[in-house]
Formats: sequence, C-alpha cells, structure tokens
Amino acid sequence: MPDNSTAAVEPALTDHETTSPVIQQYLDIKRDHPDCLIFLRIGEFYEVLFDDAVAASRALNIALTTRSGTQIPMCGVPAQSFPSHLARLVREGHRVAQCEQVSDGGTSPRKGEVTRRKVTRIYTPGTITEEDLLDPRSSNHLAAITEIGGRTPVIALAWADISNGPLQCQTVTPQSLSDTVARIDPSEIIVAERLRTNRTVERFMTEWKSRINFLPDSRFSPESAHNRLIKQYQVQSLDGFGEFSTAEISALGSLVDYACLTQGSTSPRLLPPKRFLVDSKLQIDASTRRSLELTRTVSGNRAGSLLDTLDRTVTAAGSRLLTANLSAPLTNPRAINSRLDMVEFLFERMDLCERLRGLMQACSDIERILSRLSMDRGGPRDLLALKASLDSIALIRKTLDDPGLEPLPAPFKATARAISPLPELAHHIELAINPESPSKARDENIINAGYSTELDDLIQLRDNSRKLIIQLQAEYVATTEASGLKIKHNTLHGYFVEVPLNQAERLGSFKHPSSGENLFIQRQGLTNVSRFTTEELRSLEGKIADAADRSLSLEQDLYHDLVENALLDAEPLTITAKALAALDMTAGLAKLAHDRRYCRPVMDTGTELVIRKGRHPVVETIMDESGGSGPGGSHFIANDCILDRGNSLWLLSGPNMGGKSTFLKQNALIAIMAQIGSFVPAESCRISIADRIFSRVGAADDLARGHSTFMVEMSETASIMNLATERSIVILDEIGRGTSTLDGLAIAQACIEYLHDQIGCRALFATHYHELTELADRLSGLSCHTVKVKEWEDSIIFLHEVVPGVADRSYGIHVAKLAGLPHALTARAEEILESLERNRTVRSPER
Repeated sequence: MPDNSTAAVEPALTDHETTSPVIQQYLDIKRDHPDCLIFLRIGEFYEVLFDDAVAASRALNIALTTRSGTQIPMCGVPAQSFPSHLARLVREGHRVAQCEQVSDGGTSPRKGEVTRRKVTRIYTPGTITEEDLLDPRSSNHLAAITEIGGRTPVIALAWADISNGPLQCQTVTPQSLSDTVARIDPSEIIVAERLRTNRTVERFMTEWKSRINFLPDSRFSPESAHNRLIKQYQVQSLDGFGEFSTAEISALGSLVDYACLTQGSTSPRLLPPKRFLVDSKLQIDASTRRSLELTRTVSGNRAGSLLDTLDRTVTAAGSRLLTANLSAPLTNPRAINSRLDMVEFLFERMDLCERLRGLMQACSDIERILSRLSMDRGGPRDLLALKASLDSIALIRKTLDDPGLEPLPAPFKATARAISPLPELAHHIELAINPESPSKARDENIINAGYSTELDDLIQLRDNSRKLIIQLQAEYVATTEASGLKIKHNTLHGYFVEVPLNQAERLGSFKHPSSGENLFIQRQGLTNVSRFTTEELRSLEGKIADAADRSLSLEQDLYHDLVENALLDAEPLTITAKALAALDMTAGLAKLAHDRRYCRPVMDTGTELVIRKGRHPVVETIMDESGGSGPGGSHFIANDCILDRGNSLWLLSGPNMGGKSTFLKQNALIAIMAQIGSFVPAESCRISIADRIFSRVGAADDLARGHSTFMVEMSETASIMNLATERSIVILDEIGRGTSTLDGLAIAQACIEYLHDQIGCRALFATHYHELTELADRLSGLSCHTVKVKEWEDSIIFLHEVVPGVADRSYGIHVAKLAGLPHALTARAEEILESLERNRTVRSPER
C-alpha cells in the first residue's frame, strides 16, 4: 500500500504560511490522519497540499502547482469530479480523508471567521461501500489480524465485506496465516503495530506488505474490542453468537472499530460474527491457488481462470457466492451431494433452469442495497431496484411452488421456503416512489403524486408560485415596455429582474402606479446588464422558497420513513438474498453442465480418484471458442486418470509441450469442482473426498525474500511432504530440475518414495528423469504413464494422449527447433546428445 505520510511538513513553512488558517487546519487534520491523503473542501474544489499533493498529482496525472503566495505544493479537483478521482486513488491502494466545510448551528461563518473543516469520511481499499467504487461480482474484504501473547501465542484473523455485511473469524498458525489470507483475498489488512517485527509471521508480512495497514496496539485490546462488539450489536453479551477465543474477539472488535472509524457519522451494517469452520473445507495453500489459477490467472486476471470458466451466474451475489465456494470447497459428502442434487434437478429440467435464470436476471444486489440504505448512502433508485427485485422474487417463489415440480429435492424446498417476496413492502414502494426519481435522496420529485396530500399541496403552491413568476415577467414587460426584461434566478442572489444597459435607465425611473415610489430597486450593475428587484418579487420569492423548502423537507422525511420501513425487513431480505445467490449459482452450474457436456461426480469417503475421459475445463473452453487447436484442429483430447489403493501414484513422462501440465492440473481442477458441488468435464467420475489438494506445477523466483527458483520449489515441496495426508491429492511437476542432475534425481526419487511409503496419498508426478521409471519394479502402488507423440520426417506431432508406458526420449531438441532456435545450433545439439548417449553409463538409483 502506498506510503501517504507527510513527514516533516511544518519545518518547511514560512511564518506567513504557518499563520494561514487553511494551512493550520490541514496540519491539524494531517497530524490525526498521517496515513491518508487529505482532500480539503474549499468552495467548489478539493485542495490537496504538501507531499499529499505530490502523491495525488502523480496518481491522478493532474497538474502540480503551488498555493497562491506560497511555495506549498498543491493540486486540486472540482468537487463534482471527486468520486471519479477517488476511485482511481483507492484502486491504487491510497487512503483518502475527505474534509468538508462545516458550520455551527447551520449558519454560515461571519465575516472574518474561519470556515471550519473536519474529516467526514475516510476511504480505504477495504472499507468502501459506494456502488461506483466496487466490483459487483467480487467481494471486497477487510481483514484484521491480531496476536494474543502468552506461553503459546494465538493468532486470530477476522474478515468482513462491509458492503454487504458478513463477518467471520478463525484462529490460525503462523505457518497457515498467509495461505488463509490468500483464500480470503482481502483488499486491506489491518495489523497490530507490535506484529511489524514479529519473526513468526515474517513470511506473511513480506507477501502481503502492499495491503497491510499497521494500527496502534491499543486498537486491538481484547477489552475494548469486546466493548466495541457489544455496542455494535446492542447486546449485553456475545454468548448468543457462539464461543470465540480472546484472540478472535480482539480481531473482530478491531475490525468493527476500524470499519466504523472510516465511515464517519454512520455505522456499517455488519451481520453477527461467525467462526469459519476450517475442518469442513478443502485446504488449498496459496501456491496451489496460483498454480491452478482458481480465481485469477498467474498474471492476476479473472479472464482465463477456472472461476471465469465456471461462472454462468446472472446476478452479482451469485457470482460472489461461486467465488467464495471455489475458494473454500466442501469436505462433507452430505453437503456436497446436497448441492449436486440441486444442480442435477435443474440440469434435467433446462426449461425451468432458463426460466429461473431469466427471472433472477431482473434481481438487483439486495445485500448491497440494504448496506447503502442503512448507512444513508442509498437513494430512491435503490428502493425502486428493491421493488423490481421483489416483483421478480414473487414470480420465482411462484415457480418453485408449482405442484408440477414435485418431488422437489430437500435443498430446493429449503431454498423456496427462504425466499420471501414481501408484497406489502413492494406495494408500499410502488405507491410512494416516483419511477422517474433522481439518483440522490436530497433532490426533488422523489415521491409520487397522491401519496401524501400535504406534500401535494406544498408542491402545488411551489409550482404555482413559479408560474406567477412567469406571469409577473409578462406584466413588467407590458408595463415598462422594456422588451429585454427577464426575471432570472441564481443561488447567490435568488430572483431578480435583468435588463440590457440601454433599458436600465427606464426601469430606474419607473414609478409604482399607486405609491409613486420607484417600482424597481437596483441591485447590481454589470458590464452589459443591470439587475433590479421589486417588493412584489421579494414577497413572491419568499413564498416560493418557503414552499420549496417545506416540500423538499417533507419529501426527505417521507423517503427516510420508507427506508426505515425497508430496513425493518432487513432480516428476511438478507435471507432471501442468500437463497437467491445459491439458486443463481446452482442454475449457472446446471447451465454450464448442459452446455459443456459435464457429468455428475460420484462422491465417497475412500481414497480413490477415478476419472474417465476427463478434460481440462479452461483449456477445453478456450479451444472450443477459438475453433479447436488439438491435433489437426480437433477438439480437446480427453484422458483417463485412475488412482486407487493399488495404484495411487502415477509417474508421468513425455516431452515438453506434450500436455503433461494440462493433464496434471485438469485432474486437480476436476476434484475441486466436484467438491464445490459442480458437475465435472468427464465421461464419468468417482472421487473420494480430499482433505487437501497440493499442486506444484511451474517455477518462479521470490526475489523479495531472496529466494531462488530452486529454493521456492524446495519450500513448496517441503510444505506438501509435511502436510499431505492419506486423503490428500498431490500434483508435482519436474521436482529437482533447479539443481544439478544428480542432486535433482536424488531429490525426485526420495519424494516419490516418501509419497508412496510414508503418506500413501493419490499423486501425479511428472518428470524428465527417465531413470525414475525403474522405481515401478519395486514400488507396488506406482505405475508409469507417458504422453504419446508421433515422429514424422524429422519432426514430432503431439497427440496429447496419456497412455501406460514410458517415454523413450525427451524430444527436447525437437521442441527447441519448434521454438525457432537457429538450425546450426540445434544440429550441434544433436551431435552433442549423440556423444553423451554413447558415453553415458546408466545406473539404477539405489535406495
């Protein structure tokens, strides 16, 4: 995260500059918020000063100047364009303090008085709630991490998406902290200052440095955190929410405190805290997530990831739920089969599936609407969106209640019961809110005519008075014969009579017919026009202003009553929103299975992985969309993978570019898809539920920690060997290639033996060390497989077919030719290879 602090600001100021009230206000605010960019409201602009100005001008690509009469760096943005600039700053990881002009008792400052300014909102990557700043299909998590000392220090992690309410926590170890955070993928992490130099979480601090915001240790005090939670949920005890450790209370309370601190005068709508049940989820470490590209590709994009391939949802909430489930698949066979039952039900009734998807497409993001309304950041259009959603929800409920659908699977019945159309709320909104409402609640014309007699009367008075202005103008023109006379209005002067200069003298000398006094009183003379007022115009203006103020005030009251009424139904609306998200995710997976010819996996609790004609979901989709890129332009080549007790470890050989990595990953992805409750890309599939999945495919340096490719490879391999169990699935590719041939061969063989003898899990191990194939003679659970190739006129054709057997050669030089290495170079390489093969003594590695 960018460092926004402005160190040593004051010594650079001159005496004149330090006496400036605005500068002093800035310094006072900056002292309280050193990690924020300070945006000071000055009239219709926001000004940014000192080092903040330098950082903001660079991030926003706007001009950096100096404040008038000083050497103080400054940049500014118009108030109306602040939201768009804010979005860019938050995306880049900046924290922004918005400072508004405030008055005492609603009065403007007297002449000579300083306009007061205070921080009304702090925008940070993890605490934004504004619709324009959020990705609707992604959660925006804020996380808090704390450690409670003692003989055995306890680390706790809490996280929430304050744009829609869920709040969760869990206890973690220093070793699992980084992997757990990778699962949550927070936009911002608040951490107690004392952990900055904590050696036990050093890896975490390095890997997540750009998203960490260190806060004073006092903010993580268990006692104050407990009190913060009591206040937030207005309860006397937290016992009703479950049992939480002291460390979890500290993390939860500090997160709630920080979330409230950043929101100004409003408090975020957070649901009661829940403990994340780690044992019920498939464990996937950060390296495996990257390797398998579950929710993002290695380049950080959603496009091309497994999530992107699976996501056929039609609502934002459904997409977020799919992401959450893909990040934490299930391990409970009953829960998995419950999801599969729902997918199968819609898979077999595609007409029903499409009808439900069409109805859900009209549903807005109810949870985020409730959040905005509860924080007074919503508007009338949010209520209209809620009403339209409730109309669709009523049709969805009617569809699911159709007797012709019986027998409904039990989970479908539960989903149907959870969906509440709330017809009274929908009817109330329809009666009250103008379908053409403005976007902001403070504007006019929110409430429908006929909803409030009192409001209708005030609006009629306001609008009739405005008509009188038009009539008065016509009367003045006729009376004075000043054809250029206009009655105009602006926010500074209100209503006034304006005439060209050549007619100003006529108005200035015009007498009132009855009193004989001047009818027009001059107010302002400009270059080309003169402005006047009259007693009649002043009186009429007062009536208009009074009626407009009273009607606007009443509209605001009626609107806020409607919001309060909607929030009274927050609980059933939240339950409905969650049920809709689950239904949307299910329908999307059914649609995917139908379109992509996926099958339902059979799930059990053994230790098998039996996949017939399996395909890589992402690669197959990309190939089909691009017209196919297999041999001869054909479709994806499906392959079997059968791992069981008598054959739990496959040793896979074959050339680079032959499809080994694709085959390795597709089987891990199929297992993950099955455990989220999805059909899978295969002809048939039986999977024993895994407790952990590990994938070590590909290599990369970790220069930030001074680790070479080989060191990263060994660290990740060590994690696998230490954490894998008999129920795990392990995918390893080219272990040992980052060091000398003999060292690498020894490490690779030892890894295979350890997986086979000590762990006994299901594993796929790809290698170029052909010597390792001899292990099949004495390791009963190991079998050798290879990727077929076809040689043709000094070239090779990759067939992408995995078959039993051993590759007779690596074809490395053939691949080098395909890569475009010079002919002379590859020819010399063939000579060297032939010489090495003649002189090489092949020895079987001994145990």
